[in-house]
Amino acid sequence: MTPRRTPLYEIHKKYGGRIVDFHGWELPVQYEGILKEHQTVRGAVGLFDVSHMGQIWVRGPQTLEFLQKTNTNDISRVGPGQAIYSHLPNENGGIVDDLIISCFAKDKYFLVVNAATLENDFAWLVGQAKGFQVQLANVSDDYGMIAVQGPKALELVAKEWPAVAALPGRFTALSIDVLGEPGIVTRTGYTGEEGCEFIVPAAITAQLWERLMSLGAPLGVKPCGLGCRDTLRLEAGYLLYGSDVDMEHSSYEASYGWVVKLDKGDFIGKRHFAKQKAEGVKRKLFGIKLLERGVPRPGSTVIVDGKHAGTFSSATFSPTLGVGIGMGYLDRPDLKPGARAAVEIHGRQVPAEVVRMPFYVSKELKNAKA
Repeated sequence: MTPRRTPLYEIHKKYGGRIVDFHGWELPVQYEGILKEHQTVRGAVGLFDVSHMGQIWVRGPQTLEFLQKTNTNDISRVGPGQAIYSHLPNENGGIVDDLIISCFAKDKYFLVVNAATLENDFAWLVGQAKGFQVQLANVSDDYGMIAVQGPKALELVAKEWPAVAALPGRFTALSIDVLGEPGIVTRTGYTGEEGCEFIVPAAITAQLWERLMSLGAPLGVKPCGLGCRDTLRLEAGYLLYGSDVDMEHSSYEASYGWVVKLDKGDFIGKRHFAKQKAEGVKRKLFGIKLLERGVPRPGSTVIVDGKHAGTFSSATFSPTLGVGIGMGYLDRPDLKPGARAAVEIHGRQVPAEVVRMPFYVSKELKNAKA
């Protein structure tokens, strides 16, 4: 199947992006290099093309009831101008997808879902919508999406869109004019840094990119690719759908039990989640940090007490911390931070330890949480 292109394909070529096939999309894996781009986002501000992500509108008088049924999190906790991270569960507690839901009115919500799962997500949601007074619209082809990430992200955005920088904290959302067209901006991201994501008509996406590059030049803005997006999100402890979470692993097993609100009323898979909450899980996603030099990879074996305990679902060398890190499902759910382990790398067992995720939290987000 011919790979698809986002509205920024020509922009990526202009800026020297090395294009790869990512789940059927032609996207840049890097421009200047993964390490430089990673450091740009940690120290200044970077731009990411995330137009491949899926966008779905859900409208109608029973929209909230529908989202409550189909999500683990309590969507009633967010009102207009707010957003929330959640999981779409199946009946067995597995995860159909993870997503961000923004509320714009009591009968109007905007869903951003993963690119690789968009078609399945939409079909699944349509199937679940039977009996509800809701209308679903897959508008993914209508929009482009640009993530502005880093400690100087809001300083950049405030130059032309001060209302975005003035939003009251993370996981907020705003309908706003962008270059003369109606757009959406959310204070969200996938890097563990402060920032926002512009969701705008596809026709103006390239123009917006160039405007952000121009405004951000004095701040050191750089275009960034998929490579550093992955190292950044792993340091931040964010899940990658299809690697760290899927239909076979539950939110509790993924150490994301905080997105499961058992007291909100009935929802898909609730019985399974309640059982796991009461009885515990037999496997659990843990963060592991190497104590000696080495670069772990997905699939690397993790050894605890001399026995094979699991494998990494995601792993890399952390540019920020200067050590190898990874996350993976281990059959030792009793492990605590500080527990010793080993990771097999090229036939060598490298000493490691279990750590609490995220591996890294930016100063800006620490202050925001405080």
